[in-house]
Amino acid sequence: MPIVTKDMDSAFQTAGANPGLEIWCIENQRLVSVSKSSHGKFYTGSAYLVLNAVFPKIGPPHYDIHYWLGTEAKKVDSSLASEKALELDAALGSCSVQYREIQGQESQKFLSYFRPCLIPIEGVFTSKQGSLNGEYQVHLYTCKGDYVVHVKEVPFVRTTLNHEDVFILDTALKIFLFSGCNSTIQERAKALEVVQYIKENKHGGKCEVATIEDGKFVGDSDVGEFWSLFGGYAPIPRESPPIQESEAPPIKLFWINLQGKLCETGTNALSKEMLETDKCYMLDCDSEIFVWMGRQTLLTERRTAIRAIEDFVRNEGRSIKTHLTFLSEGLESTIFRSYFTNWPRTVELRLYEEGKEKVAAIFKHQGYEVKELPEEDNEPSIDCSGTIKVWRVDGDELSLLSVTELTKLYSGDCYIVQYTFPGNGRDETLFYAWVGSKSVMEDKTAVVSHISTMADSIRTNPVMAQIHEGKEPAQFFSILHRLIIFKGGNSSGYRNFIEEKGMVDETYNENLVALFRVQGTSPDNMQAIQVDQVSTSLNSSYCYILQNEGSIYTWIGSLSSARDHNLLDRLVELLNTKWLPVSVREGNEPDIFWDALGGKAEYPKGKEIQGFTDDPHLFALKIIKGGDFKVKEIYNYTQDDLITEDVLLLDCQREIYVWVGLHSAVKSKQEALNLGQKFLEMDVLAEGLSVDIPIYIVTEGYEPPFFTCFFSWNHSKENIVGNSFERKLAILKGKAKSVEGHARTPLKATSRDSTPNGHRSFSAFSNGRGRSSSPLPGSAGDRLLSSSTPLAKKLFESSPANDSAEKPMPQPESPATELSSSNESASFTQKDRNVDGENLPIHPYERLRVVSANPVTGIDLTKREIYLSNEEFREKFGMPKSAFSKLPRWKQNKLKMSLDLF
Repeated sequence: MPIVTKDMDSAFQTAGANPGLEIWCIENQRLVSVSKSSHGKFYTGSAYLVLNAVFPKIGPPHYDIHYWLGTEAKKVDSSLASEKALELDAALGSCSVQYREIQGQESQKFLSYFRPCLIPIEGVFTSKQGSLNGEYQVHLYTCKGDYVVHVKEVPFVRTTLNHEDVFILDTALKIFLFSGCNSTIQERAKALEVVQYIKENKHGGKCEVATIEDGKFVGDSDVGEFWSLFGGYAPIPRESPPIQESEAPPIKLFWINLQGKLCETGTNALSKEMLETDKCYMLDCDSEIFVWMGRQTLLTERRTAIRAIEDFVRNEGRSIKTHLTFLSEGLESTIFRSYFTNWPRTVELRLYEEGKEKVAAIFKHQGYEVKELPEEDNEPSIDCSGTIKVWRVDGDELSLLSVTELTKLYSGDCYIVQYTFPGNGRDETLFYAWVGSKSVMEDKTAVVSHISTMADSIRTNPVMAQIHEGKEPAQFFSILHRLIIFKGGNSSGYRNFIEEKGMVDETYNENLVALFRVQGTSPDNMQAIQVDQVSTSLNSSYCYILQNEGSIYTWIGSLSSARDHNLLDRLVELLNTKWLPVSVREGNEPDIFWDALGGKAEYPKGKEIQGFTDDPHLFALKIIKGGDFKVKEIYNYTQDDLITEDVLLLDCQREIYVWVGLHSAVKSKQEALNLGQKFLEMDVLAEGLSVDIPIYIVTEGYEPPFFTCFFSWNHSKENIVGNSFERKLAILKGKAKSVEGHARTPLKATSRDSTPNGHRSFSAFSNGRGRSSSPLPGSAGDRLLSSSTPLAKKLFESSPANDSAEKPMPQPESPATELSSSNESASFTQKDRNVDGENLPIHPYERLRVVSANPVTGIDLTKREIYLSNEEFREKFGMPKSAFSKLPRWKQNKLKMSLDLF
């Protein structure tokens, strides 16, 4: 770690304590804090220091330090700014990324802090600013950029205008926007945001706005007024074709020694092993230069390295467009890592733990007692009590699952889940394509084709998602409430595959050994996942259900919670209602338990810790020929960055959203899904992501709450007519009109208690709660042949259903009342089942407790409570034994656990 000197600038004592921007300016060789009201006002003759602190919900804080140099700033001020940036980094524990920003060549990230624009002011900063009076000065600016805008003041002469750019002419009474005929719609739209900014900040909102199109100058008074300011109209000459750029020079890595000398250590084929933790390096990428500083380098070494690099850029005659980025070991950017082969894709655990400690220290400083960082809030953002239909994919065919089967999926199959829920004034539809981990390629391809056809056939533009087994989003589990995933499969493609390969069919059979891991967050979000029936599948953080030849064991991991135990009881009832389970705690397993798993073996016994999750990132996907695309990150994004001509991708690490603008080049959901898949397959941008994470496809105007929650969403901006420029202009002039018959037009809502085909549907569970689901077909499932449009039509026609589908399903009896007399493994006799405990020995409560110092022997350890006297039972449980026996088993176990009897 760098040495922090005693004479550290006092301006940095509280730096980075709060999220957001802090800005300082060099004035008379010292740092002066810039008030928030002056953020965004940069003087061309000054040098500034900008700190941006981001505190994510999970993980360590992120710090970015920028030193901005005006074109007229003194060399001594520029040098001092770079030194102060390094000093600030040391004050923050050397955990920031530093950038050099040159006026007119600022990075996208820097400009994103000052939306909609940064317009440098002529002169030098002074902490004692006075008011300026006098005649209003006319200014001409160029605006470049689709998402963040580079605004540059240019000479106010006619020859400055061209056909490629967008210009703003700011006069005392009117602001003119001139759009070159070759400028893009997005650039024109962004320039309107700058016009709005100038109108509000320089004119107090009181001035007119006029738009001038290149080449149109007849019949418009604004056009005549615009050209008169330039002394009259004259044709704008065509620019000569751009000079073709030469090939970029090779990437070079240099070691910077203690004297500031650059020593070349590698070219192009670079590896992380070349970077030693006690040295500084320069990575020369021509238009961008990175300085990498090892964790064990001293502050003086870093200062020497930065001076050497600045001298190198100046002496080599590099373009002022060359960006300098300074990185500390462990904080390497994605772009930097991309220049090295086989760079590890995961965050080092030690660095993550250091970050957790820093976050905990911040909370403690604010008065909170921090024992452990809070878990992420996974509460669903939509109503999860809607209507469900599930189809199993079998190549070209689809089978609609019955009510009793729709929450039982197989790893060898693929499924389509249609979920309809009440939305904003109408019913919304969400489609999931669930891809089993052992499914065959034929079904994987077919499920995407089927779901795309179904989703595209619905005029309300439903959200579509592709999810893979093991990577399901929490919302999917919340929608299904409870889910069992079995091994094996039922599709003909899967069965043919295992037969051709001579593989053993693992498809679940209740008469064979099976092991299930229990997981979930609540009774409305719980799953039982079949895993390999071997000891190594166990984990102390979970509970398990072991099925073995007519008997059931529940295994309780030592690190599992009371919530896990509750879910275990509920899922065991859903999985099997024939046999009474034998409860086994970790460390007290009988031999028969290990024999069923093929013998005892080592398994994970440490607490599972949720990994670091970064905040979401937004990317613009610029479609080019051949279905490929270029990617551009949008920093500090807002809803206004969702441009109707574009396709954007929101990367939330655990899932991604592909947002498709109505005027974009992408015209189908399957095409959008392919873009999302390609993004995940890109090593550079998808670093740390799995290619199997969920991909959601969202259409403009139909954004669901679980997408809009990542923005400060304004619904009034959703459906304004026109392209991005026309929309911005309408808002600016107060003439915005909503699209007629589009997007949020309320549709005829389907009853929440009915399926789309009109059949009332129910799904009854052991707790007696009704739940909307698919109607029960008359047979095992409706068979639907795949085609294009006819398929979609057939899918949503009324399905044949028998009378039982229109009536509530009968309530199954609780497994607690259906004990099998042949269940020898439970070691119960009819006498044991007597709820009053007749003919059983009576034992005191203190000896029956699990943690008793003098425990009773020779009793059924799963039914400790039946050995209590009637009086002590009523005293402890607050009810007689007869009332207790009528409770659901999960509730019985919960009460027993609270009394240390389970």
